[in-house]
Amino acid sequence: MSKIENSCIIDDDPISVYGIKRTMKKVDFSKTVVVYNNGQDAINGVKAMVEAGEKIPSVIFLDLNMPVMDGWEFLEDFMKIPNANTDNVTIFVISSSVNPEDIIRAKSYEIVNNYIVKPVESNDLIQLLTDYKSS
Repeated sequence: MSKIENSCIIDDDPISVYGIKRTMKKVDFSKTVVVYNNGQDAINGVKAMVEAGEKIPSVIFLDLNMPVMDGWEFLEDFMKIPNANTDNVTIFVISSSVNPEDIIRAKSYEIVNNYIVKPVESNDLIQLLTDYKSS
């Protein structure tokens, strides 16, 4: 199974980030992983990539509850980035929240592919790779 070129984790919890990165490595998920601790750093990073003409991560794992800029604010700002490059991005919301309202709200964003309740497991990533390759 071939892996994704580059992916991104936006999460302020170092234990969560460590777990996701470890699981990604275990299933050979992506060649590179960029990590941001909040939505603002991630927006700044993505904008810098776009301005430099670099390819932005094709898969983003986005936590909802973070300081500075949360996942909801990130989604709003991300959709405003003027670049066709963002059309090739798939966002997976990762959260410990099982609140049905959060799930419905996340899925109301066209760019959000799915909502994954933490922790992210190997089978979640394998399924994502399978779905990604078939799209």
